[in-house]
Amino acid sequence: MEQASLVEKLKKNVCHVIRGKDEAIELLIIALLSDGHVLIEDVPGVGKTTLAKALAKSISADCSRIQFTPDLLPADIVGGMIYSPNTGDFNFRPGPVFCNILLADEINRASPRTQSALLEAMCERQVTVEGRTRALEPPFMVIATQNPVEYRGTYPLPEAQLDRFAMRLELGYPSSDAEMAVVVDQREHHPLSDIKPIMTMNEVLELQKKVKEIAVEESVCRYIVDLVRLTREDERIALAASPRAALTLYRTSQASALACGREFVTPDDVQRLASVVMGHRFALDLKSKHAGLHNRSIVSDLLAGLPVPA
Repeated sequence: MEQASLVEKLKKNVCHVIRGKDEAIELLIIALLSDGHVLIEDVPGVGKTTLAKALAKSISADCSRIQFTPDLLPADIVGGMIYSPNTGDFNFRPGPVFCNILLADEINRASPRTQSALLEAMCERQVTVEGRTRALEPPFMVIATQNPVEYRGTYPLPEAQLDRFAMRLELGYPSSDAEMAVVVDQREHHPLSDIKPIMTMNEVLELQKKVKEIAVEESVCRYIVDLVRLTREDERIALAASPRAALTLYRTSQASALACGREFVTPDDVQRLASVVMGHRFALDLKSKHAGLHNRSIVSDLLAGLPVPA
């Protein structure tokens, strides 16, 4: 498929900047193709911000970056009405959310009130200011980052906002060879300055349309729904996954198939994406948390007990 070749070129372009993280880069591209948002959670310095910037430059995207801090206000994100002394009128000044890729750095450092300013934009691709709704130009993608180990001065993301992220990714530390390549690459200048666009915004939109045309057989669709519904029957889970989880897993599986050059979704696509799509969409009960269980291990257990469609 021609689309798969274009996706592979995009992946290789980003890999020139982010070394040794091919799987994470491919998942980020799959989220883009499925018109979803991504939360990248990892320790400082592993390339979370650089990854988002590399993707934005590779697709000729209008990119905005917001450093989330405790004193950040909703108007600092969506914009607001500004008084003009020349005309005596209030005019709308767009905030940084009016872009193609919004990089929300350390999103959990802002107050819940400010975090909630993104909810309408993430779900409905629009913002409402002073009673007037303004649409965001497609494609629109939020790539948020947060530090999983430093909790001083942070506000945990509420379940309603977590549910709006298509994926939750972790980069992890690079291998020895990859880290060596990172050091050598930046000997004279940062490789991000050399990255060239691989596709245009119109091509991204066309790929997103092609994703929706990927066939999903009824048994595979049932496989997705049954997997999500199992979270509502597991005694270890206090808050189960919502129907949005099934919708997201369905769409990202289509994007995965397109990236692999197929015109149909297989159970392998679902299994590959289940943990990153569903792992942040349900909450364990206190007993399971204290026992050291993790959400992704629960997803693996659910997959193991679910019959795979032939």
